[in-house]
Amino acid sequence: MKHLFAAWPKIAQQLSRGRHVFLLSDYDGTLTPIVERPEDAELSGASRYLLEVLAHQRRYTVGIISGRALSDLKARVGVKRVIYAGNHGLEIEGPDFDFVHPVAREVKDVFNALVQVLRKGLNSISGAIVEHKGLTLSVHYRLVDEDRVAEVKDVVEQTVDVPKLLGQVKTTQGKKVYELRPAVDWHKGKAVSLILANRRYGPETRPTVVFLGDDFTDEDGFAAVEKLGGITILVGEDMPETRASYYLRSPGEVQEFLGRLVDAERRKMG
Repeated sequence: MKHLFAAWPKIAQQLSRGRHVFLLSDYDGTLTPIVERPEDAELSGASRYLLEVLAHQRRYTVGIISGRALSDLKARVGVKRVIYAGNHGLEIEGPDFDFVHPVAREVKDVFNALVQVLRKGLNSISGAIVEHKGLTLSVHYRLVDEDRVAEVKDVVEQTVDVPKLLGQVKTTQGKKVYELRPAVDWHKGKAVSLILANRRYGPETRPTVVFLGDDFTDEDGFAAVEKLGGITILVGEDMPETRASYYLRSPGEVQEFLGRLVDAERRKMG
């Protein structure tokens, strides 16, 4: 896997040739640094400005695909003309786009009940955070003492045992977080495909797709974009096994990448 800036001439040429560019990115750990509490993940003013500039370019479509709730994601990014995909793509909203996965709607009451059980079960474990995102749940344990992390895992597994047997819930693990989602075959890769299909591009006008992410849940997005011959970028250096072709070290380098995209568009316009 090569550092993106080391391959910049090749990347810049690929982006320049495309009639349209789909720039799709995760939020936490990609556009913003990983923080101890999810509510503290704030997008920098510079990155917001660059996303806004790109979103208003005729040749670009910008999308943010996150595990966060849709309403939370929109509030944090705050840029118009962007496609927002929350809860790993279970809910998507943007220009000419309004989607909620039907199965997620059906099990919403199950998640409302699970959040109460989890908060009660984890109440005695300092640092454990249960984040209710409407259609999904996250249990964060970044602030939990190492000797109690196993307890968090036990509470989560016991809580979801019956809903998993009933085919209502599935669990995945990210960076210091357990994700509880509806047991439906849906992920960021499916969300990418749906977003692209909604625009109805033909083979002759197929866009160049860029996807940035930092976590295990982004691997499905990398796989989907890889099949399209797009540009896949891992943010961080702590995932030796990844489908991404390039990497950037930090959200700071992502901001620099966005700046390079803006500069390239301005040069094209003269």
